[in-house]
Amino acid sequence: MLADLEIKQITNHKDYPYDLLLLADETVAAINKYLFDSAVFVVEEQQQPIAVFCLYHIDSETLEIKNIAVTPAYQNSGLGSKILRHIQQTYSAQYTNLIVGTADCGLDQIRFYERNGFVKYGIRPNFFIENYEQPIYENGQLLKDMVLLKYQSQHS
Repeated sequence: MLADLEIKQITNHKDYPYDLLLLADETVAAINKYLFDSAVFVVEEQQQPIAVFCLYHIDSETLEIKNIAVTPAYQNSGLGSKILRHIQQTYSAQYTNLIVGTADCGLDQIRFYERNGFVKYGIRPNFFIENYEQPIYENGQLLKDMVLLKYQSQHS
């Protein structure tokens, strides 16, 4: 598993893999708020899409991961960490900061980013309440605040 991976940028909006994107974000409406302004990449194994990630240019120093999702069959295989390393290596010369936000009760996601060199640096209060029409629950908890994490390039 994970031997012959290919990362391709998706340039045609009709090719966006919403099935994968919805693994990391709850609604198509929420995804569409950032998708068309992001660089969208699909990770394929033997020409089958197994993961997706979206990168959003904030400013000359900051790149945000808006979505990173791995199909369930490949979760807990190291693929997510491999994708993060690829992003870090590919963009660290251009951007000083790589940031990501996740739900405050998404403990697995927070640990995942921390294991990959990210550190918490802030909170967006009431993000999930103000930006989603319906309440979202994860692990039985209402999603409320967004935790912000940052990876700083060693080239800074």
